Amino acid sequence: MAKYEQKTKETDQSVVEFIETVESSKKREDAYKLLRIFEETSGFEAKLWGPSIIGFGSYHYKYETGHEGDAPLVGFSPRKAKISLYFATGDTEREKLLESFGKHTSGKACVYINKLADVDEEVLKELIKKSIVFLKKMYP
Repeated sequence: MAKYEQKTKETDQSVVEFIETVESSKKREDAYKLLRIFEETSGFEAKLWGPSIIGFGSYHYKYETGHEGDAPLVGFSPRKAKISLYFATGDTEREKLLESFGKHTSGKACVYINKLADVDEEVLKELIKKSIVFLKKMYP
């Protein structure tokens, strides 16, 4: 059986250069604000993961299926349609915090926002902190 090759890996590409490629000036502005919030709250330097995810910190996961890899503890991506925020999945605290987060939608792994002004920045900081604590406990 072929070993699964992880697509999203940490790269040496410049986060700032990536943000500068974001077409919408408003989304670019939000990306710089998110960069500051995530760095200050997580305590980790931003790294580009794959072509478009700005991640902070990392952890190694291993599933019962044997699949394993590395992923950022938290992150975001200023995509064309919406801004994707990456927090730990499976944490019950996340769902409670999202109730007071503001205007967003949630997928399995991502929380999507249109713009930073739509959400509560203090709740965002809590989501970042809780996600890191949860993942460090799950994958020591």
